[in-house]
Amino acid sequence: MNQHTVHEYLMKKPLVMITQPFGQDVDVYKVNHKMFATLAEGKEGQTDDEGNLVWWLNLKCDPDEAQALRDIFPSVIPGYHMNKRLWNTVILDGTVPQGEIERMIDNSFDLVIANMPEKDRKAIELHL
Repeated sequence: MNQHTVHEYLMKKPLVMITQPFGQDVDVYKVNHKMFATLAEGKEGQTDDEGNLVWWLNLKCDPDEAQALRDIFPSVIPGYHMNKRLWNTVILDGTVPQGEIERMIDNSFDLVIANMPEKDRKAIELHL
């Protein structure tokens, strides 16, 4: 997945909005004002083998799963500028399968809504 397909997938989630509280270079994806993902250009203009900019996707994650994903995929690292126990950064360099990235996005979204008050959670779940 690249930044465009990741963005499209993130925006398909119900009631998602994008903010840029960290500056114009970082899109923050929120549901009900709670962050579940960020998408930004890679550190220091990192490029892939074809010279394309590599993007970084931060996702919330269960702590045990976060470590397991880091062990499996070299392109999954502790969350850049995030709580490293609860967030992973996925480097979108083409080495992590699309289905796995989509699963990680789904899990991040689900973790965030699971911690919302029941009224808010039910309102979001109506759109799933």
